[in-house]
Amino acid sequence: MLYIVLGIIGFIVIHLFDLVSLKRVPRAKPVVWASGSGLLIYSLVMICLAPDKLVLSVWLTWLGWGLLSLSLPLLIHSLFVGLPFRKTYLATGIGDRLITTGVYSLTRHPGVIWFTILMLALIPVSGSRLLLIAAPVFIALDILLVAIQDRFIFGRMFDGYESYRRRTPMLLPNRRSLNVFLRSLRKAELQ
Repeated sequence: MLYIVLGIIGFIVIHLFDLVSLKRVPRAKPVVWASGSGLLIYSLVMICLAPDKLVLSVWLTWLGWGLLSLSLPLLIHSLFVGLPFRKTYLATGIGDRLITTGVYSLTRHPGVIWFTILMLALIPVSGSRLLLIAAPVFIALDILLVAIQDRFIFGRMFDGYESYRRRTPMLLPNRRSLNVFLRSLRKAELQ
């Protein structure tokens, strides 16, 4: 349970990242970001390594590995490639522009999709019984965090966020956002 609590603290610290960005606290952004992410990653590793294991069939473990190999690169891309890394995570203040292209044309918070799949994939990959408790808690906290960001923070951070909210779904892609996303992929291929 200690590791679940550490993960919860990690999510709280990650949420403080947005407040530090808005307040433009010098040099605090990378420290808060690294601390929150570090706590969450450490807690996940320790939860996956917990000794109490599930007995699962081999096909379920392989399915978990397949989902993990899909979701982890997409999560990394959404958070660290699709967003300008230096401006988002290191520079004082907020980024200079709202990203609405690529995976951010699919949903406003694509990282939640990939994080959810990652959590569900880690259960059969690790076989951790503790992850059966931690995964729903962490997924719910991730959704709560982006709901707070979406409602109260990003509108203050980025010009045009309200318009982006109206045209792009928050968490689950719809037909329109899928079409916009696919068009952006085709356009990127042509360039």
